[in-house]
Amino acid sequence: MRATIILAALTLSLGCGKKEPVQPSAPNTETTKPEKETGKEATQPTTPDTKAAKPEPTKVKVTAGVKLWEFETGGDVPSSPAIGSDGTVYVGSDDKKLYAINGKSGVKLWEFEPGGIVLSSPAIGADGTVYIASYDKKLYAIHGKSGVKLWEFETGGLVRSSPAIGSDGTVYVGSHDKKLYAINGESGVKLWEFETGGLVVSSPAIGSDGTVYVGSGFTLYAINGQSGVQLWEFETKGDVESSPAIGSDGTVYVGSFDRKLYAINGESGGQAMGI
Repeated sequence: MRATIILAALTLSLGCGKKEPVQPSAPNTETTKPEKETGKEATQPTTPDTKAAKPEPTKVKVTAGVKLWEFETGGDVPSSPAIGSDGTVYVGSDDKKLYAINGKSGVKLWEFEPGGIVLSSPAIGADGTVYIASYDKKLYAIHGKSGVKLWEFETGGLVRSSPAIGSDGTVYVGSHDKKLYAINGESGVKLWEFETGGLVVSSPAIGSDGTVYVGSGFTLYAINGQSGVQLWEFETKGDVESSPAIGSDGTVYVGSFDRKLYAINGESGGQAMGI
């Protein structure tokens, strides 16, 4: 009987103290599982984005109307500049010089000194030759790269007219000797001359058919560019020192000291309009 009581008490004691086994926590595979591909832990530090961190290049904004450079000559500059295919700027001055200037930097490349002041504006041939006239009565052909004189042609008076170049390379220029000249652009040899009724200050203009238009005295002349023969003339009531401009339809526009601008039929010389 006593043994039975002891066995019952022992069983009761063991039942009350029994506990459920605690299940172990599953490992955090997101932070501890090694990467199969690289063998590195998945918690490697993030590499910084070097593209995002690269600073943007500084952009220099050029404001319109701001001076880029200036070049000082020794006199007034009535000559209009001409620009070569490589960006070189050519311009004459009252200091009796023609200048070639780097168009980007404003640095002088060379200078050429004729015997008189240069009011004439340069003209540039297809081969880069620069043509310029001067008060020393001459037209010059100058090598565009070196500034070396190729040839010179002397007229009978000072030259304010700016030369014009035909499609065949012929150079046309007027003079105070009351003449328009056609000169071979390569050799400097005169091809023909045309005598007008007054000083030729006007710069010639060349039509698509080769006709040369130039003002002199009170008159605008149309001249055959090959032969030098006059095709027609148009009279105004004042001096024509203006250089003609030619429209796409062949109309010739020119101003006069009579305070008018004229539009003239380029084929016949008949007046289209006078303003």
